[in-house]
Amino acid sequence: MTSPLKPPAAPDFATFEKQIPEGDTLPRLVCRDCGHIHYVNPKIVTGAVISHEGRILLARRAIHPRKEYWTLPAGYLEERETVEAGAAREAMEEACARIEIDALLAVYSIPRISQIQLIYRARLAEPHFAPGPESLEVGLFAWDDIPWDLLAFPSVHWSLRNWRKVIGQSVFAPFGNPLGDFGDTTD
Repeated sequence: MTSPLKPPAAPDFATFEKQIPEGDTLPRLVCRDCGHIHYVNPKIVTGAVISHEGRILLARRAIHPRKEYWTLPAGYLEERETVEAGAAREAMEEACARIEIDALLAVYSIPRISQIQLIYRARLAEPHFAPGPESLEVGLFAWDDIPWDLLAFPSVHWSLRNWRKVIGQSVFAPFGNPLGDFGDTTD
């Protein structure tokens, strides 16, 4: 019988100090005992603009940040998980929705919070959804009924607008941040 892969143990930071390793240009946490460099890298967020019969599935957040604001089903990618599987998992966790992913819609860079966001275009696999533990409510919104002033994050605005630009297109290049916009605000 084989044992499952065991994740590496968390480093004991008592033996680490900040220094610029040889050949590097940035301060890093380096172990005084063995020289191991502990890199702190951006988090990857995955999610989807999910449509059904021309309407968009949004979830009203039950958690901070931006509690009670509306968002796309999205969240942090887990270790050893594909980005597509993560987007599908987030849709199930936040909206109890099974989805079919169509295409990568956008890749956003949000440096102020060290995030890279990969957002897909998807559709409901079946017309069932309900609030998950991180959502107060979920709903399908026609374009004109989207609560624009109550959307949680800049990237939700970007994703929805980009989704609309490619309605009916089977092939398109993924979008990025709007020119000069790196999501520096939460409004």
